[in-house]
Amino acid sequence: MGVFTYEALDNKGRKHKGVLEADSPRQLRQKLRADGLAAVAINQAEEKQAKAGKSSGQSLFKRNASDAEVALLTRQLATLVAASIPLEECLHTLAKQIQKPHLKSLISSVRSRVLEGQTLADSMAAYPKTFDTLFRAMVAAGEKSGHLDTVLERLADYTEHRQKIKGQLIQAMIYPAILTLVAIGVVTALLTAVVPTVVDQFTHMGHELPAMTQALIAASDFTRDYGLHIVITILVLLILRQRLLRKPKHRLTHDRILLKLPVAGSVFGGVDCARFARTLSILTSSSVPLLEGMKISADVLVNTHMRESLRQAADRVREGTSLWRALDQTLLFSPMMLHIIASGEKSGELTAMLARAADNQDQQFESQVNIALGVFGPLLIVVMALVVLFIVMAILTPMLDLNSLVSG
Repeated sequence: MGVFTYEALDNKGRKHKGVLEADSPRQLRQKLRADGLAAVAINQAEEKQAKAGKSSGQSLFKRNASDAEVALLTRQLATLVAASIPLEECLHTLAKQIQKPHLKSLISSVRSRVLEGQTLADSMAAYPKTFDTLFRAMVAAGEKSGHLDTVLERLADYTEHRQKIKGQLIQAMIYPAILTLVAIGVVTALLTAVVPTVVDQFTHMGHELPAMTQALIAASDFTRDYGLHIVITILVLLILRQRLLRKPKHRLTHDRILLKLPVAGSVFGGVDCARFARTLSILTSSSVPLLEGMKISADVLVNTHMRESLRQAADRVREGTSLWRALDQTLLFSPMMLHIIASGEKSGELTAMLARAADNQDQQFESQVNIALGVFGPLLIVVMALVVLFIVMAILTPMLDLNSLVSG
């Protein structure tokens, strides 16, 4: 049985689009005819995916499922599996409930592979952009252990938590960026449009201007003469940076330097440390071996330097080193996280302690973000006020001097 996308017309000439399963296009036309629809175009979804290119890792359509959509699908599937319904029927029911075409095609195609005899994890492997290595490894462990519903619930919780952290990171970066761009835009507008108009009347008088006003005129001339060149240079540097980061060697160096930055380094490093601990906790609780769990947990990290360091830590654990000592040698984890992980190893509660370490790191991240946002906004406003005050004083000073000369 295959998955087909179709376009059809009803009796009133209205167009309908959708996704259905059928053994052949002919059978699909019969299904549509029974529903009062006349097929206009029928395409096999698998062929579309093949044309898109398997190496690209894209799903059936150009649009990939978001983390929120994946979390919802996973939780719904967990509920159906927990009801002791056969897996293919669970997937069929889930596909019928979904309204969005790209998600319906995704689940229908996964079900088709399951009907062909593949495991759920292997069926999901065809869509790596939607179901990553961690997701598939946990599903495989759940299928082997017979606790697929529990594993799917954990995956839904993890995906929702990851979406929350991602949203916090975006907020932490967007808010300062917007404030900075607005501040730069206001200052640039003052220097290029307002200041020249006001100051020109003083320069024609031949009167010696104060040092503050001369500095303002110089800044205004520099902005008008070289402002566009500076913007173009910054854009070119950003493009070059993106191209250089495509090379693994340069990416590794960049990520290593990023971790050494005063504030951003600790924030981004802490987020990845928490992600590693939480992922490893979920994997070990799903009966995935520790070494395999460490490798999978390392692969989900964003920072390539941390990824390589934790892969080396996994090699040390294979050689007999305890987990917390191997992590300590990476110089990436805070003493608190290492202490919690060491306690988990000694007490035999490693899974729970890893989750606690991740929670502790997440709380620290949230507090750092709140403090940074609370400090940056007022600080930028103060800086803007000082800049505007400087511009106003540079304009008013020669005007006051002129009034003094006229009155004298």
